[in-house]
Amino acid sequence: MLPAVVLVKLLDSLGATQWLGKLLSPLMSLVGLPAEMGLVWAAAILTNLYTAMVVFYELSAGHSLSVAQVSVLGLLILVAHSLPTEGAVAKLVGVRWRITLVLRLGGAFLLAVLVHQLYRLGDWQQQPAQMLWRPASSDPGLAAWILDQLLLFATILLVISALMSLLRLLRWLGIERLMHWLLAPLLRVLQVGREATNVTIIGITLGLSFGAGLLVAEARSGQISKRDMVLTICFLGLAHSLIEDTLLVLLLGADLYAILWARFAFAVLVMALIARLWRATPPRTRAVRSPLESKKPVA
Repeated sequence: MLPAVVLVKLLDSLGATQWLGKLLSPLMSLVGLPAEMGLVWAAAILTNLYTAMVVFYELSAGHSLSVAQVSVLGLLILVAHSLPTEGAVAKLVGVRWRITLVLRLGGAFLLAVLVHQLYRLGDWQQQPAQMLWRPASSDPGLAAWILDQLLLFATILLVISALMSLLRLLRWLGIERLMHWLLAPLLRVLQVGREATNVTIIGITLGLSFGAGLLVAEARSGQISKRDMVLTICFLGLAHSLIEDTLLVLLLGADLYAILWARFAFAVLVMALIARLWRATPPRTRAVRSPLESKKPVA
């Protein structure tokens, strides 16, 4: 993660976020958003949700956005954010970069288009959005950024240590079996084995960045097949950190049904379709190159 974080900071300093924002601006009209909101999505793609929220706060002063519009923007940034960092995590567990980019950028835009059309046809959630959050002032200097990253990595280490202890405790108490049972229907729809339960729990709760160490450890344990790991990570790319990220976007005034349930249902439908297409691929072809499989096995 560290090289990806440094690269993101360098790209942002060179104006990559502004450039990407201009590139995305023409697409915003297709999802019912002002062109300026392309910069918000660009900030999310290259950095993280927190930066995107700050950019949104600064830009929203000149626009009166509806709940529907904020929800559509929320879907864009929830599905496709922190791609340099989270794409690096996905690559470590066997998902090629181009698959991550196509799946998450394409998935985010497709979902935003569908939800925008649904809101428009039903004339739903057209009342002005009420933002429940204001950004705190921060020091934009390099020293402050380095300190923030050190605190972030320290937090990640603490979270990973705590979660590993919790998983051992749950296994000892027998609760892990209950979690396997609860997730069994989802895993059946995705056509992956129950060995992927822990990976799914980690991704849904912690996300791909905070859960990176545990996800990589699970991938390298050899207990999960390569196909199951790839399908699970791709699913988590579309629907991860369902608690924290959802709450953050709710603070911007979004609709819970769209940013949580529509996102989750979309991820399940897309990955169920991909899993079946993969399964339908002739064995001889699949052995050469599967639709999502990485060229190099996880070390």
